[in-house]
Amino acid sequence: MIEKQLRVVLAEDSVILRDGMVELLAARGCEVVAAVGTAPELLAAVAGHRPDVAVVDIRMPPTHTDEGIRAAVELRAAAPGVGVLVFSQHVETVWAARLLAGGAAGIGYLLKERVARTSEFMDALRRVAAGGTALDPAVVTGLLRGGPRGRLDALTPREREVLELMAQGHSNRSISARLVVSERAVEKHVAAVFTKFDLPPTDADNRRVKAVLAFLAETAAP
Repeated sequence: MIEKQLRVVLAEDSVILRDGMVELLAARGCEVVAAVGTAPELLAAVAGHRPDVAVVDIRMPPTHTDEGIRAAVELRAAAPGVGVLVFSQHVETVWAARLLAGGAAGIGYLLKERVARTSEFMDALRRVAAGGTALDPAVVTGLLRGGPRGRLDALTPREREVLELMAQGHSNRSISARLVVSERAVEKHVAAVFTKFDLPPTDADNRRVKAVLAFLAETAAP
């Protein structure tokens, strides 16, 4: 089966890195419909091209602080069908939580120095474009450490570990493999998280996403 060619908007202020990523993505079957160096150009490119996914650096001109991730939050609201993969050297926990506030689907946050293989980046890119989630463990850990003590205190260490892996986008099967426990055991931990986070079963709501968002909202709150 031939994979769909991904249409990508790339926002990276370093010209050398931007050109290198354009070549890398093109070599792996992606169509880079725009490669820009500022946040306003990113928003305009997404509005004009409606790509499958936007790859966004955090620190961009003019201040090189948080312009990129601010723009990512803005384009998430303006174009919710476009996947957003933040690709940066920095962890911005508050803005990461805001980015995920409207839902975890189609969101990724990877750290440049921790991506060891191109295949890892491409897997994450395709997952985000398809509506999945790809969060670097360091980002999740930053969120865990940054927030107040509340509902998370009710979780056992294993339940917190399972929830952290859920926040990274792992399925129950993937979690069971990583923790070397049965899938049934993972299901019990997930059920316990739902109970402690007061997320009763309904037909309409995705409790898994709500649990992750509740976790992120609580850990990032001032």
